[in-house]
Amino acid sequence: MNEKNTGGKNSPAESSSLNFIEQFIEEDIREGKNDGRVHTRFPPEPNGYLHIGHAKAICLDFGSAERFGGKCNLRFDDTNPMKEETEYVDSIKEDIHWLGFDWEDREYYASDYFDKLYDFAVDLVKRGLAYVDDQNSEQIAAQKGTPTKPGTESPFRNRSVEENLDLFTRMKAGEFNEGTRVLRAKIDMASPNMHMRDPVIYRIVNRAHHRTGNKWHVYPMYDFAHGQSDYFEGITHSLCTLEFEVHRPLYDWLVDRLRTGDYRPRQIEFNRLNLTYTVMSKRKLQELVEEKLVSGWDDPRMPTISGLRRRGYTPESIRNFVKTIGYTKVEAINDFALLEHAVRNDLNAKAPRVFAVLDPVKLVITNYPADKEEEMELVNNPEDESMGSRKVPFSNELYIERNDFMEDPPRKFFRLGPDREVRLKGAYIVKCTGYDKDEETGKIEKIYCEYDPDTKSGGPAANRKVKGTLHWVSVKHAVDAEVRQYDRLFNHEDPMGQKGHDYKEFLNPDSLEVLRNCKLEPSLADVKPLDKFQFQRLGYFCADKKSEPGKPVFNRTVPLRDTWGKMSKK
Repeated sequence: MNEKNTGGKNSPAESSSLNFIEQFIEEDIREGKNDGRVHTRFPPEPNGYLHIGHAKAICLDFGSAERFGGKCNLRFDDTNPMKEETEYVDSIKEDIHWLGFDWEDREYYASDYFDKLYDFAVDLVKRGLAYVDDQNSEQIAAQKGTPTKPGTESPFRNRSVEENLDLFTRMKAGEFNEGTRVLRAKIDMASPNMHMRDPVIYRIVNRAHHRTGNKWHVYPMYDFAHGQSDYFEGITHSLCTLEFEVHRPLYDWLVDRLRTGDYRPRQIEFNRLNLTYTVMSKRKLQELVEEKLVSGWDDPRMPTISGLRRRGYTPESIRNFVKTIGYTKVEAINDFALLEHAVRNDLNAKAPRVFAVLDPVKLVITNYPADKEEEMELVNNPEDESMGSRKVPFSNELYIERNDFMEDPPRKFFRLGPDREVRLKGAYIVKCTGYDKDEETGKIEKIYCEYDPDTKSGGPAANRKVKGTLHWVSVKHAVDAEVRQYDRLFNHEDPMGQKGHDYKEFLNPDSLEVLRNCKLEPSLADVKPLDKFQFQRLGYFCADKKSEPGKPVFNRTVPLRDTWGKMSKK
């Protein structure tokens, strides 16, 4: 996160690190616009859970205000009672706090301004700048024309002020059915900007609102509510994604007819966050949830902030990812591997290293006393000495990964095989002396080894070199666990961009693998939900929200390295 500039101005060195939006803000401050204030807002619609694209906007809205010593409001755009729920409001607030930002006492709703917005609409009617149209949405759309062909005026465009006021009042009272009438701004049906061709600013919705109940039967459109809410709150910089660039003339037209002094908010647009191998449409994500193609909004495969949190992503990793991709005026699609790289970097510095065997096979050390136990001391994180060490029990029967043994290993296989030696990490060097095999299935059932007692740390042969090092878990001390291996939700890098195909055709059938016979070291028995670890040699994992004492459940956050590129090229 950028540090706050309490002086409201940046040194040349600081200015050089500003993105283009922050450069605009700095220029406005320098010119004294809006008394040099910086006041932004994050205005989500509470009709679903936030995704990582919203995280980019959150970091910009709150981060810019913080950098220039300003303020940022949280304002819910709750103008559509057909889709909005309190559950979404609560999840949005949780996500923003988790990312490290706070709106303090500035929590607002577009519904806070319904009376003011209605009064402004009435004022536009009285000034001859708005009228009630009895046409349906298809008729209005047909009359809009095309970008190269002017629209045609509605037959109701020149109604008298008195008739418009009467109809709009009756619309508010609930006398008419949905879709039978709308209120339109009277601007210019020949404008080259389609959004200026008498846009709809109010429509009839006979539904209860999650905050105002059944008080209203007319609700403002986003373009009408957004800029006016900015004005009511004293917002100085309204930061939006690029699709709103063509809406800006309407934003300015409406604000200019509302404002009474020099103050006016400024809309600035930036590129959206797009990711490969996923979809960033809230509507599409809702389809996945409703059709039970995922387990919910917080399914760890989802690009939602709650899904990423459950998978083990950290707020720092997401903020660093957003900082890396930056803000521009050019739409682009970012490689999902960049996001994975960000979380690897962050967890590498802070996640404890632990032992977990996901596909266990038993290894018996035949010359190690059956009644003997030791505690091996292992460093928790070599990147951070302050994390100290822990003791891991060792005995004559261990679990190792099944793929760490081969009957007839190739020359460059540096793990275990007949007559081969490996080091058990933090413990001894062992040599394979035999194995048991199910002759029908060909599956290895047990591996036998002998250990060299002089190869323990501090022993006379502690520095003897072998090429392979394996992780392990003591059989008698092992904790049973379920581990969920997650991969990318889609197997095409652009599932939405394939003409003639439904994006759901590209759902990755291997995006989830559930392993129920995993063995963990005993320190992991009582992990808390969202505790994060590096399972040595395997990747980064996070305790799921459903973990219970003695019954841990882990989600794989990310492998230790990017293997997807290699797999996708096979």
